[in-house]
Amino acid sequence: MKEKWDLIIKPQQKLLKINVKEIWQYRDLLTMFVKRDVVTVYKQTVLGPIWFFIQPIMTMFVYVVVFGRIAGIATDGIPQPLFYLSGIIIWNYFHECFMQTSNTFAQNQDMFGKVYFPRLIMPLSKVVSGLIKFFIQFTLFIAVYGYFIYKDVGIEISSSILMAPFLLILMAGLGLGFGLVFTSMTTKYRDLKFLVQFGVQLLLYATPIIYPMSLIEGKLKDVMSLNPLAHIVEAFKYGFLGQGEISTYGLVYSTIFTIVIVFAGILIFNKTERSFVDTI
Repeated sequence: MKEKWDLIIKPQQKLLKINVKEIWQYRDLLTMFVKRDVVTVYKQTVLGPIWFFIQPIMTMFVYVVVFGRIAGIATDGIPQPLFYLSGIIIWNYFHECFMQTSNTFAQNQDMFGKVYFPRLIMPLSKVVSGLIKFFIQFTLFIAVYGYFIYKDVGIEISSSILMAPFLLILMAGLGLGFGLVFTSMTTKYRDLKFLVQFGVQLLLYATPIIYPMSLIEGKLKDVMSLNPLAHIVEAFKYGFLGQGEISTYGLVYSTIFTIVIVFAGILIFNKTERSFVDTI
């Protein structure tokens, strides 16, 4: 008589295969990880969830003083607090997705070695929890945005604002894809985790967060256009602020780049998860 099993665990035959049905079966675990990431971050702190607002506010003030007042970098006629905040919140989402995902194997090696669940659940939970944090900070942006709209400072809302959900998906995809690649590579090459932190800081300055793309000209602009984040951030700002540059070619490039990096990340992640417990 053939034995029947409730659950059969076996290695993946195809590296690019994503078992959506299995991930759905573990949706409660995904929800638990998301709650853990959001609730426990500032648990037992004096200010608690207020820290979600303090970080972008403090960053905005630093940018206003350093880049706005001291460096005198133009913001295309947009009030500096609003200009910087619009870039900060969407950059923070990418940063959260990438940095948290890039530590997946290192931070969860004990759990991965003892308990079975679809490994993609963990990085996916970082993307979802990051999205929740984004929406919390987005309420701050809307409050500041509403204030300047009320003051009638000449902000023009563009129809491109409807692209915001799509732009968030691209940001999530880039953060997830790059994170999967680097978390897999750091299982063998530990020094990469230090390069990642340094590289993200450089990437911040290569993305139009503290300056508009209109200030960049010539060959330097061509080089910066290779950064898929640049087109996403600029389109996000254009939708809400009505200033800046939006490039159809750039968004198509960013979309294709995102698809490629996500599939590459999944491929490398699935290959690494088979043996990472023995190497980490």
